[in-house]
Amino acid sequence: MSVDGSITKANYIDYDKVLNLGKKLMQDGNDNVFGFYLIVGVNVGLRIGDILNLKNEDFNFGSVTFREEKTKKSKTVVFNDKILSAYKNLNKESSEYTFISQKGSVFSKQQINRKIKKYFVAKNKNYSSHSLRKSFGRRVYENNNQSEYALMKLSELYNHSSLKITRDYLDITQEELNDIYMSL
Repeated sequence: MSVDGSITKANYIDYDKVLNLGKKLMQDGNDNVFGFYLIVGVNVGLRIGDILNLKNEDFNFGSVTFREEKTKKSKTVVFNDKILSAYKNLNKESSEYTFISQKGSVFSKQQINRKIKKYFVAKNKNYSSHSLRKSFGRRVYENNNQSEYALMKLSELYNHSSLKITRDYLDITQEELNDIYMSL
């Protein structure tokens, strides 16, 4: 839990844990839209504001090009089969926006963060919407054999100025780097 006004660092959440909870929430129907938010968040690596701005037509097209809210840089995101499959099962509102709360308005960042803290609890971990962005990066890094190539691509995706920033961002520890040498 953060103290008001302090700076805290979000931790990543295991990709499979996020994906499975998202699917479960969508099947249960209780938190259908939030379940879809989890699936999208962990599969695109976008910031919360950019995800909440997505519209139903974006998913119908299978990709979206937009200006990032924070950096104002142009970005194109292609939705994978996990996202498109889940979208087909989403209880869609009549709104143009996808992430609509039960009250009929787009979820706020605070609502999403409260829900993440409700569903993901771990001692000495700080989970928030940003955790999904980091979980995406960790998954890409691990799926690419923890390679420098993966770090380069993630650094580009995240608009980081160096690989060191990306390593720090993904919570890659020196122990993990040492394991690479020991695995040879």
